[in-house]
Amino acid sequence: MFVLILAVPGMVKTPWAGACYKLNVQFPEEYPYSPPKCQFNPPIFHPNVFPSGTVSLSLIDKNNGWKPQTTLREVLVGIQLLLSDPNFDNPAQAEASAVYYKSQSDYEQRVTKQAGEMAMK
Repeated sequence: MFVLILAVPGMVKTPWAGACYKLNVQFPEEYPYSPPKCQFNPPIFHPNVFPSGTVSLSLIDKNNGWKPQTTLREVLVGIQLLLSDPNFDNPAQAEASAVYYKSQSDYEQRVTKQAGEMAMK
């Protein structure tokens, strides 16, 4: 297994802006026939990120969208887009999903606070 430690920047004009989120990308021995496992470290508050930090995204799901020709750049852009546009058909974190559904403004405040705490200084 091969591991890369990368940073995913939050998109400008979103609550995620201003921070880079540390992402461990683990490539299995079967790569590219098996997708990499992507895990935020530390875990982040997001409906499509498990409490462990593992990203839930169809693009990197072996049974639901992974293709061997998918590039690392496509994976990273997909994760960056997912931050500001959660997929509620595939929730991974009950708390983040519940806060979003109850009050989108509360969700955005929490994300903005998290971005401030994780901003590179």
